[in-house]
Amino acid sequence: MDNSDTIKLLKECDAGTKMAVASIDEVLDKVEDSSLRQLLTESREHHEKLGNDIHTQLIEHNSEEKDPSPMAKGMSWLKTNVKIGMEESDATIADVMTDGCNMGIKSIYKYLNQYGAADDTSKKICNRLVDIEEQLCHKLRCYL
Repeated sequence: MDNSDTIKLLKECDAGTKMAVASIDEVLDKVEDSSLRQLLTESREHHEKLGNDIHTQLIEHNSEEKDPSPMAKGMSWLKTNVKIGMEESDATIADVMTDGCNMGIKSIYKYLNQYGAADDTSKKICNRLVDIEEQLCHKLRCYL
């Protein structure tokens, strides 16, 4: 039986993974340190893989994907480009990405609380997304 909380939670996670990939793509060509570039590339791959798993779940629930809101994408793009435009450095990129991770984690927990009747599979997916974001945030600290 399809649960609307499950579908809503999966859609928010889908939008989150897409937002993360877009954010990483936005900064990747500006990164100078090869280790930082590798870290971001690996995180991008983790987000894409999780996004594919989410798409599979959405299909099983006869639902469609969800893109991030144009407002969220626009604000992220603006913040990223203004900060990096003021000081283009790996430390600035790490700072912007850390802020993005923290906002993503906050959003995920908000949706986990909001859609409490979601099934365990979708909640586990959300927790995987939190883990990916927390790991990236932790690994970015040495670049700040």
